[in-house]
Amino acid sequence: MKYTDVAIIGGGLAGSTAAAMLGRAGIATVLIDPHEVYPFDFRVEKLSGDAQLERFFRTGIADSVLRSTTHDGENWIARFGYLLDKRPSRQFGISYENLVKAIRAEIPHPAERVYAKVTDIAASRERQTLTLSNGETISVRLAVLANGLNVGLRRGLGIERQITSACHSISIGFDLVPVGRPAFDFPAMTYFSERTSDRIPYLTLFPVGNAMRANLFTYREADDPWLREMRHKPVETMNAALPRLRRITGEYGVAGDVRIRPVDLYVSTGYRKAGIVLVGDAFAATCPVTGTGTDKVLTDVTQLCNVHIPRWLATEGMGEDKLASFYDDPVKQACDAWSLAQSFSFRKVTMDNGPYWQAERWARFLVWLSQGTLRRVRNRLRGASKPRPSAAAASSMSPSA
Repeated sequence: MKYTDVAIIGGGLAGSTAAAMLGRAGIATVLIDPHEVYPFDFRVEKLSGDAQLERFFRTGIADSVLRSTTHDGENWIARFGYLLDKRPSRQFGISYENLVKAIRAEIPHPAERVYAKVTDIAASRERQTLTLSNGETISVRLAVLANGLNVGLRRGLGIERQITSACHSISIGFDLVPVGRPAFDFPAMTYFSERTSDRIPYLTLFPVGNAMRANLFTYREADDPWLREMRHKPVETMNAALPRLRRITGEYGVAGDVRIRPVDLYVSTGYRKAGIVLVGDAFAATCPVTGTGTDKVLTDVTQLCNVHIPRWLATEGMGEDKLASFYDDPVKQACDAWSLAQSFSFRKVTMDNGPYWQAERWARFLVWLSQGTLRRVRNRLRGASKPRPSAAAASSMSPSA
């Protein structure tokens, strides 16, 4: 039997980040996942925003991982076919499997990796015994469940999932290509819904390598025929839903597969157990529309690895009362509550036709428009205030000089 301090079950964003952090802290850790090379998974495809990046930098691996991403530098904001603003942007595009690959490259000794499935966990207040699909058995002080949507192992421990909003939203991913020209005019763009009846909060376009990646979000039932049309006739379906989009993008096509992912909102129940802690989507899911899911994962992992695990390992035992400090962590709880509130707020502001939400939509439009106008005015004033070269200097710079 192999003995170690911490086992992390699941090697996606949450699990691999935790393994990298614990390894850098010198904590004996084993990351257990069946995939030596993480397969394609339509999940996180960009890291963005000051708050989210600040959370990522708390992991200690952000500098290295961001070198594998594509930074757009500027994001255009548009609605109703009008360009409202060109904002400086901190968006970093990367496919999920490459994000996991870059994070795993930062896992140092003494953290180890085992490529297998955990088929059973025998939990107690002192040590947890993990049985693996390759026949190996591992004894650990703490087991961290970071296996996302995989419910089988959790149910064996008496942990269930309570769905709070079935098919809350649907994410659609594809590559957008310009027609009749080599590239789009914009580095990245967020295009907001034109009509509440289309049930689309926004379309976000951002570079990943040499491709322009599109993430389109919608609030529909999983069996809605619109999704079938989107899969088989994406350009025509997009043009019908966002008819004025082409004023800014120009004519476009869709390259490759159209990926569609329905998302349920849920929270785990019965998770307060001795020897076991849940992080990320293993604990609760949030709506991808809000972009806060990555914030929630990074908050879970940084609080767990920077604050709680070092304290837990400093004393004997891994009882339920001891591990409760993670779930009761005010930083974690605040992020979970904020992320959940955003999930329902975004849905309301997209589709609700009540006076309050109509006013909210127009207020956002006017804020974007005013911010863009002020930015353009400031840029013109800066340009006008720059000293012009003298006649002699201009002559020396001319081709004939």
